[in-house]
Amino acid sequence: MRAAARLAASLKADWLAVYVETPALQRLGAARRDAVLATLRLAQELGAATATLAADDLASSVLSYARSRNVSKLVVGRSRRRAVSRLLDPPLPDRLSELAGDLDVYVVSRSLDDAPPKPSPGAPAGLLLGSQREIGWPGYAWAAGVCALVSLIAAAAHLVVDLANVIMLYLLGVVWVTVRFGRGPGLLASFLSVLVFDFFFVAPALSFTVHDTQYALTFAIMLTVALIISSLAARLRYQARIATYRERRTNALFDLGKELAGALTTAQIVDIGCRHLRGEFRAQVALLLPDAADRLRPARAGDSTDCLRSPDLGVAQWVYDHAEAAGLGTHTLPANPALYLPLRAPMRTRGVVALAPEDPRLIALPEQYRLLETFAAQIALALERVHYVEVAQDALVSMESERLRNALLSTLSHDLRTPLTTIVGLSSAVLHQLEQAPGAQRELAHELHEEAHRMSGMVSNLLDMARLQSGNVQLNREWQTLEEAVGAALRATSRVLGDRAVQIALPADLPLLQFDAVLLERVLVNLLENAAKYTPAGSPIVIGAAPQGGAVHVWIDDLGPGLPPGMEDRIFERFSRGEREASRPGTGLGLALCRAIIEAHGGRIWAENRRDGGARFAFALPLLRPPAMPDFPEPEGPD
Repeated sequence: MRAAARLAASLKADWLAVYVETPALQRLGAARRDAVLATLRLAQELGAATATLAADDLASSVLSYARSRNVSKLVVGRSRRRAVSRLLDPPLPDRLSELAGDLDVYVVSRSLDDAPPKPSPGAPAGLLLGSQREIGWPGYAWAAGVCALVSLIAAAAHLVVDLANVIMLYLLGVVWVTVRFGRGPGLLASFLSVLVFDFFFVAPALSFTVHDTQYALTFAIMLTVALIISSLAARLRYQARIATYRERRTNALFDLGKELAGALTTAQIVDIGCRHLRGEFRAQVALLLPDAADRLRPARAGDSTDCLRSPDLGVAQWVYDHAEAAGLGTHTLPANPALYLPLRAPMRTRGVVALAPEDPRLIALPEQYRLLETFAAQIALALERVHYVEVAQDALVSMESERLRNALLSTLSHDLRTPLTTIVGLSSAVLHQLEQAPGAQRELAHELHEEAHRMSGMVSNLLDMARLQSGNVQLNREWQTLEEAVGAALRATSRVLGDRAVQIALPADLPLLQFDAVLLERVLVNLLENAAKYTPAGSPIVIGAAPQGGAVHVWIDDLGPGLPPGMEDRIFERFSRGEREASRPGTGLGLALCRAIIEAHGGRIWAENRRDGGARFAFALPLLRPPAMPDFPEPEGPD
């Protein structure tokens, strides 16, 4: 195994470890069976995919499996059998070399002093999958009893049938004993049948002496046929048992998958998974699922009678965080009486399943462990499917809410825009009429005019946001200078900025940009109003720009309190404000509108705190290549 792992690592290839259990290997002792199990465990730890095959012929089954998995190289150990055994049955490396064809066969030598691998932690001593059950004395007693019964029937039948037909009765008894009790009782029945036939039916009767030497050939043929029949019957019995197990395993997977496919909630998946795991592995089961903070909590099943009462949450959390198995039969906390497996789904780990089996052998065998992993994968896929169904439903509800909100905003902004325009005009007229009025009246008219302008700006933001979200806005992009947009924004915000010092740091060689002048002006106006609203009166504001990495970066710096921690990106969401208190008027739509406009231009916008205090709001517009200027003919001078 280690040599194969090194070869696979050097070739950067996947590798498989296969154990083929033939009927001839069923008589292995417990120590040899545990050594095979430990070797398969070692292969899994070294990164191999393991498989246990049941077949009559070892070489042909290995080659068939190798070709089905597109294997190009075979690694086998050197045989240590005696010369006589080699003549009667060629060793596996020789047979593989003869039958391999286009496959490369690597024969690995091994020292005679090498000890078999020790069983892995938590692996119990026991039988491998498909090995024959131990036959006690009842099977051999039945073999003797069947021979006696067949002899009584043959004694009665010998009066009317020939002696050759009596032999058929004994062969029938050998077949029945072998099919019912296995190879050992079948061999005993074969020898007893020959001896009883010789003792009772061959002259001289009631004696093992044979006067006619031709019966020696009859005995030899009868014994050979009986042994062949018992061997074939034992193989058929073994293959039938393997086929029965595989059918049961397939049915278990089919039943689990069918029920999980119809599950609509997490509680149903937990109930189905616990029920099938308990029935298949005869174990106490618990499913642990994460909460919002990714801390595991036991999930309740519908029938909690066989649930694992107190799973170790510490071990389960470790398994969930590292996506590795722990507990019984593993190298991580093997003394734990339960096995903890992660529920790995394609996107992430969805939880942990804990099993405390009645017989640890039920999950220690490679085939059973692979079945358990398949169960866990099916449950994890079902949990992920239900999770994304819930996410899709939430997204659908959110989309419908967003659509309703946009429709409501669009309706309100359309209905309010006309009366607000009238109110702004009337407030301007009133303010003009009261220029020479007393101070209190003039101040009241000024406040009315300011509030009317502010409300008109809010409704304009609402209308523009609704239009951008609906996709009905067509950008009127033209090639123009950034200075024009900045100048228009400063004129529009002169009333809000008041006597603030605005420093403009725009380089003289700034290239032309392609943008919608009206919308970009709205972006600059909202950013300047935001800076004026959240900074102390009289503090300066800096507007700068510079080309960087295929784009032109534009920023507005202020000397205010800066952004709250964690609000750098959330502040651009709709109805989100940088302050919890409502001490300053606003709806939280200005910055969201800025982001929508900049993204519609193919740019991006962000906010950050400056090192020397204050905040910076910046956006980047793509730097495109302007069209070439047409060539005009030079005017001709006077002759």
